[in-house]
Amino acid sequence: MRTVKLVIVVILNSLTLLLAAQDLNPDNLEYIEKYKNLAIQEMYKYGIPASITLAQGILESGSGKSELARTANNHFGIKCHKDWTGPTFHQDDDAVNECFRKYNDPVKSFEDHSIFLATRSRYSKLFKLKITDYKGWAYGLKKAGYATDPNYPKRLIKIIKDYHLHQYDKLSNKTAYKKPRHSTTRRSVRRRRKSVREGADFDDISLDNAGLHRIEKNNGIKFVTAKPGDTYRSIAREFNVYTYQLAKYNDAKKDKKLHPGEIVYLQHKKNKGSKKYHVANGKESLYDISQEYGVKLKKLMKYNDAGAKTILPKGRRVYLRKKPKTRR
Repeated sequence: MRTVKLVIVVILNSLTLLLAAQDLNPDNLEYIEKYKNLAIQEMYKYGIPASITLAQGILESGSGKSELARTANNHFGIKCHKDWTGPTFHQDDDAVNECFRKYNDPVKSFEDHSIFLATRSRYSKLFKLKITDYKGWAYGLKKAGYATDPNYPKRLIKIIKDYHLHQYDKLSNKTAYKKPRHSTTRRSVRRRRKSVREGADFDDISLDNAGLHRIEKNNGIKFVTAKPGDTYRSIAREFNVYTYQLAKYNDAKKDKKLHPGEIVYLQHKKNKGSKKYHVANGKESLYDISQEYGVKLKKLMKYNDAGAKTILPKGRRVYLRKKPKTRR
């Protein structure tokens, strides 16, 4: 009897969730699925709750359907202000023909949104809140003058609750997450962005359940494993490095097609391997071995006097460091 009651409760709960899901806006669901990883990435870099970023994006851009979002890739309604030197887009808002920032990609809009909040003193108190305090952030944004709508905080909170966006903030509780200790001045943000681009500031984060790539190490070098649909450009965006630089780390051209399971290094490979040599299996090139062991391709070519793409005969010793000197 108890089992039957339990089954009935489960079925009723499932039906409740199903009915509730039917009331959700499909455009919002699509927007969340498309940009949740980017919002989480920004949370890890700047300490802004992913739920707030997503809710603001949905509200400000009409889930990416507004004219400002479609024409200018501006998802957060950020206006030009005096310090903006990039492209612009004009439309009526609080006043006639107001100036808004224009981006060549939505990713840049998300990044600029983070920098906008992180570099303005009036938002500094928000960064002292717990990363999971989305309500504090919602009311704090209104108090700091982000929006003129008196119901702005309630609208953000409703979106976060309806779509359970606060689940993404809980990822910050992982040991991998460290609340940014750096100053939020423009100079410090530029310095931090530069250090990340140079591959010097990656944290060992694990976000598989969030859809992001897990950072691992090989020969002391950080790398991720390519997933279906990945390109050097998409991975470069995720980790805030230049595409050409990521390709250079991997001794490849930036338009090279990536295959699922392929190693993509986030830093320069080493001059030598962790062991002396590798025995070729008859199907590998020096490039393949370079990626497998995290050794620079030019070094392997020098150590083994062979071309990068030449398939090496089975059983051949491929030296991963300088050949030992032969005794006479």
